[in-house]
Amino acid sequence: MANKKSPDRFKLPASAIHTFITDKDFPFANTSKIKPFVGILGQDRAIAALHFGVGIPHSGYNLFVMGESGTGRSSYVLEFLQREAKRKPAPPDHIYVNNFNDIRNPIALELPPGEGQILKKDIDQLTDNLLATFPAVFEHPSYQQQKSNIELEFNQRYDKAIDTVERAAHKHNVALYRDTTTISFTPMREGKTLDEVEFAQLPELEREHFHQTIGQLEELLNESLLSLPQWKRESNDKLRKLNRKTINRALAPLIRPLKEKYRIIPGVIHYLEQMQEQLHTIVVEQLADEETPRNDAEKKAALNELLSPNLLVTHIPEAGAPVIHESHPSYKNLFGRIEYINDQGTMITNYQQICPGSLHKANGGYLIIEADKLLTEPFVWEALKRALKDKQLRMESAYADLGVINTITLSPATLPLNIKVILVGTREIYYLLEELDADFRKMFRVLVDFDERIPLNSDSLEAFAALMQTFINREGYSPLSSAAVARLANHSARLISSKHHLSARFRDIFDLLCEAEYIRSLTDEKLIEENHIEQALAAQEHRTNRISLLIREQMLDDTIIINTEGKSVGKVNGLTVLDTGNTSFGTPARITATVFPGSQGVVDIEREVNLGQSIHSKGVMILAGYLGYMYARHFPLAISANIAIEQSYGFIDGDSASLAELCCLISALTRIPLRQCFALTGSVSQYGDVQAVGGVNEKIEGFFELCNARGLSHQQGVIIPRSNVKNLVLKKSVINAVEDNKFHIYAVETVNQALEILTGREVGHQDSRGTFPANTVNGIAIAKLHEMALAATLNGNDNTLKSKSKKIIPSPPVAGSDHESQDQ
Repeated sequence: MANKKSPDRFKLPASAIHTFITDKDFPFANTSKIKPFVGILGQDRAIAALHFGVGIPHSGYNLFVMGESGTGRSSYVLEFLQREAKRKPAPPDHIYVNNFNDIRNPIALELPPGEGQILKKDIDQLTDNLLATFPAVFEHPSYQQQKSNIELEFNQRYDKAIDTVERAAHKHNVALYRDTTTISFTPMREGKTLDEVEFAQLPELEREHFHQTIGQLEELLNESLLSLPQWKRESNDKLRKLNRKTINRALAPLIRPLKEKYRIIPGVIHYLEQMQEQLHTIVVEQLADEETPRNDAEKKAALNELLSPNLLVTHIPEAGAPVIHESHPSYKNLFGRIEYINDQGTMITNYQQICPGSLHKANGGYLIIEADKLLTEPFVWEALKRALKDKQLRMESAYADLGVINTITLSPATLPLNIKVILVGTREIYYLLEELDADFRKMFRVLVDFDERIPLNSDSLEAFAALMQTFINREGYSPLSSAAVARLANHSARLISSKHHLSARFRDIFDLLCEAEYIRSLTDEKLIEENHIEQALAAQEHRTNRISLLIREQMLDDTIIINTEGKSVGKVNGLTVLDTGNTSFGTPARITATVFPGSQGVVDIEREVNLGQSIHSKGVMILAGYLGYMYARHFPLAISANIAIEQSYGFIDGDSASLAELCCLISALTRIPLRQCFALTGSVSQYGDVQAVGGVNEKIEGFFELCNARGLSHQQGVIIPRSNVKNLVLKKSVINAVEDNKFHIYAVETVNQALEILTGREVGHQDSRGTFPANTVNGIAIAKLHEMALAATLNGNDNTLKSKSKKIIPSPPVAGSDHESQDQ
């Protein structure tokens, strides 16, 4: 048992630095007979919120699923919604049809689920019937006879007028000639017409007489045919009425069954009536136009372009509500688009070119969107909010309001929007939207919060094993041995840095399991064993540890100076974590400090050169607060100190180095050397409390690997906050070294405890008068600060401080250089 005054009392046993999950925690030899896991592990809060958000029918209760990637949030939400959607009725079908009165504004029709497909088939059948009916109906004898009578009546009028003129011409020896397009007059002599040569040989007076006569006959012809346009209009009107009557008679048996079938859907009835009215023109122009004959395929294509509904969205009645996951939420993918056809250099479109978006497909159901992708797409966020607020789905160009697109396009009718939108994103995105967008909370009122960790207990371990087997069954892998499951659970705890929790980021565990299965397949063993997991972990580390090995190599050859033995004044080993992509690793860093009289205070060199970020600078500024609270309550703090993390050339953030910086600063002030076989991490308060930090496992292992590479001296170790003990899930190599007393881990709660370990001497505690014993670390520190304050005051020609301070501060102890020589 460690002496109560010995620094060993802060030392942690090997049992305190890892989890206690073993194969004995699982009541099976392997997972082959475990029942599959249903649901999601350890997310009761999220599940309750999801049930609430999906169940509440009021507007504005869209959902934001918050959590880190890899926790199963997206896959579980998708599976949950698919189950819930089956219980809900299928939404109506939506189609666009031609607006015969204004082709730029297609009409939207809403039909019961599945009816849209049926209507489209019915209209397609109608076009086939039209092709079979027309122009055959115009060849019927009754129609031909009536048409002939109309033409005959017109011809008779025309012929009667021409006959009158012809008789008058004969009286004046002039012949009348007519063909299909013209009427002409020719002089006659003795009953025979004269050609141009014969006419030229006539006497001039006779020629002039013929000219006058022909002129008079032309005037008579014009007067006789003055009513010809009216006769033509009357004839055409009669022919149109005949065509309309004929078409109506032929269309009635084709349209009547459709009207009867869709009589309860007013929109379809209105469309059929418009179509029937328009078919009089369509039949004549497309099917009975003899001037531009076309084959049946061309006629059918023309009819479909004019009549066939554009089935935007259809649903199977028994399938329930739709669930759509939009992986690329661009404006067009969400709100649909209108396509164009290049016709001889001209861009044309029609209602058939309207394409649905995810909002159309998910209307009446659920739409899942990843928030980070949504927010990076231009115009989409504002358009989505507008659609949810108005409960209407408009199809328009995102660039129309900017005046970028001037192409004439369509303006399809709006559709009613009834949808639950589920955004999936991180906590950062949620809080950012909540802060910057006032509409966000009104429209996404349900927060589904997926936790990153799961309490570690017997129930969660049992569920963890079942989840692993469920994944194995789905992927077709070999079963896991109980020892392999225990190793996976330990690794899960390490991912979350907790001895009392499992990580909810199961994607990382599944990836590891996939790699272990591959290793197993190479040996053709029947089960995935613990050694397969270990090999997969080692392979993962080997693939990503090039930079960490390079840094360690530079430390071993003293390119980067890190001492792991001896003592030094104003120098200490801090512990840092470096992030490179998706990999992080720990590495020690030398921290140095210098102290001298002055008034600059504690200067953070990293901050001065813009390498220290805000949190790191905060940690350094706290050091001055600690010095003032601990030592300078009764005299000014007149000190100039510089602190730096040596050989650091990148940005530094976080306050986990503040404990090391403070110990280093006190060493520089007192000239008491610190033991270099230790490295430490921890944040400090102004009152000297040591606070928890992140990445503690990686930090410990980083220093251990360096010491192990140099050769463990049985003296080396790390100092960490006691509040971080619960986070220790270290590698087996570190655990073995601690068990063999070759490496040590100390847990401290105060700065004094850390100083005691680092200096190996008594730190000193205040007595009832608030003074520290001489020759202790704190006693020497306060004496040094008093000397600096006194020197600063004397330089200012003020002896007041000296007379007052002598009542509070004992005589200065031995000089710091003496202490240094004693410890060396």
